[in-house]
Amino acid sequence: MTEKLSYIDFRHVYKTFDHPVLVDVSFDVEPGETLAIIGRSGVGKSVSLGHIMGFLKPDQGRVFVAYQDITDFAEAELREIRKKVTMVFQSGALFDSLTVGENILFSLELRSDYDEQNKEDVVDGLLSMVDMLQFRDSYPADLSTGHKRAVAIARALAAQPECILYDEPTTMVDPIMSNTLSDLMLKLKHQLRLTAVVVTHDLELMRKVADRVVFLYEGRAIYFGPVRDLEKSEHPHIREFLAMDRVELVKAAAILSSVQNQASSQNPETRS
Repeated sequence: MTEKLSYIDFRHVYKTFDHPVLVDVSFDVEPGETLAIIGRSGVGKSVSLGHIMGFLKPDQGRVFVAYQDITDFAEAELREIRKKVTMVFQSGALFDSLTVGENILFSLELRSDYDEQNKEDVVDGLLSMVDMLQFRDSYPADLSTGHKRAVAIARALAAQPECILYDEPTTMVDPIMSNTLSDLMLKLKHQLRLTAVVVTHDLELMRKVADRVVFLYEGRAIYFGPVRDLEKSEHPHIREFLAMDRVELVKAAAILSSVQNQASSQNPETRS
């Protein structure tokens, strides 16, 4: 009987640096699904992405990606996997000396089916998909953090991946850009049916884009299941984490209300 594999399978993975970072962590991601990995800083979220990309190897356990056991893959074999699975880094990892359009073109030229004839149209199409066409001739240094991440997503799409890994995509961006990025992630999920893994502290992003979530605490997965059921967890750390998020939401709503009230009081047209 053939073993059923998910698109990504983490099986009893252990990883230790100067202390245990991942301890018997297991989760899976089905094709077309978005999985969120959440938890406080230093619990192994980005380390998990490193294992999926093959940048790191587990001390114990197995890692399957694109239906293949990559645990013992050599670098040449991992390069083939990275044609299917790509990563959007927090920094964007764009080439500062290249324009936005040239950054996209660089990824296009790495494809085996690269077509010199229609390259400009493809670049324009990718930038249009992420609403960044107007910045085609700009350099990364001229862009905000959020815009850099949108360009990084376009560059990732140039490789025609099956799966995208997002590392804290909404960290250090303003609320409007955060909403823009999450809308873009949803569009890619629904229109391109991309599989995705999202590392985030942003619970609003998790609720918006993810189907399932794995919650890491002290290196262990203390919850793995549907996003909608996370609130039902009785684990004290999860309850504390969610309670802190609710406090932050109340604070944010109060600040927004105060700003709106100040704006109204300063605008003569809004006074009766």
